[in-house]
Amino acid sequence: MSVASQYTGQGEVPAGLVRVVRGTPDETELAALVAGIVAARADDGAASPEEGLTSVWGDHGRRLGLPARPGGAAWRWSARAY
Repeated sequence: MSVASQYTGQGEVPAGLVRVVRGTPDETELAALVAGIVAARADDGAASPEEGLTSVWGDHGRRLGLPARPGGAAWRWSARAY
């Protein structure tokens, strides 16, 4: 298990999870970095991967039929008078 998967508390960052490689950021810059990381992680966990999957049998759009898509020779047939 990684350090990130063991993290359960809010407002606490385990040592080694975020590391400054170059420079000396102040508290405001570190707070902005952590806020960005938290916001990015919140977007990732919003929807579960199974939530977007539907069965082909339960797909309402499949029962209605797919919208017509132009084929390779659609430009030829577009000029034909019906």
